[in-house]
Amino acid sequence: MEENMLCQWSVIRSILAILQWWGFNVTVIIMNKWIFQKIDFKYPLSVSCIHFICSAIGAYVVIKVLKLKPLIQVDPDDRWRRIFPMSFVFCINIVLGNVSLRYIPVSFMQTIKSFTPATTVILQWLVWRKYFDWQIWASLVPIVGGILLTSITELSFNIFGFCAALFGCLATSTKTILAESLLHGYKFDSINTVYYMAPFATMILAVPALLLEGSGVVEWIQTCPSLFSSLVIIFGSGVMAFCLNFSIFYVIHSTTAVTFNVAGNLKVAVAVTCSWLIFRNPISAMNAIGCGITLVGCTFYGYVRHILAQQPPGTPRTPRTPRGKMELLPLVNEKLDDKV
Repeated sequence: MEENMLCQWSVIRSILAILQWWGFNVTVIIMNKWIFQKIDFKYPLSVSCIHFICSAIGAYVVIKVLKLKPLIQVDPDDRWRRIFPMSFVFCINIVLGNVSLRYIPVSFMQTIKSFTPATTVILQWLVWRKYFDWQIWASLVPIVGGILLTSITELSFNIFGFCAALFGCLATSTKTILAESLLHGYKFDSINTVYYMAPFATMILAVPALLLEGSGVVEWIQTCPSLFSSLVIIFGSGVMAFCLNFSIFYVIHSTTAVTFNVAGNLKVAVAVTCSWLIFRNPISAMNAIGCGITLVGCTFYGYVRHILAQQPPGTPRTPRTPRGKMELLPLVNEKLDDKV
């Protein structure tokens, strides 16, 4: 009886963890798109900088003030030799995500972001000369095919937004690959990752944001008809962005690797559906089919990697095949990536 109750509580906990993860993710994406489209605050660098500041403060409060998570100690030299380069790539990744969201619909942006597994495998093969099992390559076919179909049939296509999203995938892949070598020996979770990288990212982005968007932001402040409510939404999106990282930490510890993979792809479908209900961007039938094929391909890719990870010792396996749910997640969360 007690075992059944524990099992039921474990299932309920997993469901609650996934639902709150979806909730924060969809909320942040919708808020960001609302900022760019409805509030007419068309400054992605400034939005990204606000997110970094809020995330840095939130991580400090969680670790130093509330002590909900122990701080992972990092050697001072490693902060510049390892953390700073990762923060630079992390910053580029977030900015490109916000730039793409500024120009293209959420549905299209989220579909393109699903291209990340393919760019990760291709980069590791081309640059690092890593071998991958044929099943991995086969699982990428529906992802690539779905992206192509979605791009060709996108009714709100914008080349600048498309390129930003695509290069964002490359940045995410680069970040994940570099993390294997630069952060070797450190077992970061999402909160400690933000704690160390968000301050560096703020420092990197603050000057470009001020130089490129400073005058525009001042003009927007002077002409915005509902300044207070708009600022609440803008800074609220930063707070939600940090909450998204905390929710990812919770869902990782409440689900299995397979559940995490499937829930991650369903999360994209939920975000696409909710954004369409709010913004009503036109989506053709073929575009929806392309998005569906991409998500199915991502799920199949995760499943293949999981199966390869379960092979008995001594069986040839794909290098860096994830052996647990932590390795299915990029070192620096989508998250922040998903969120923006």
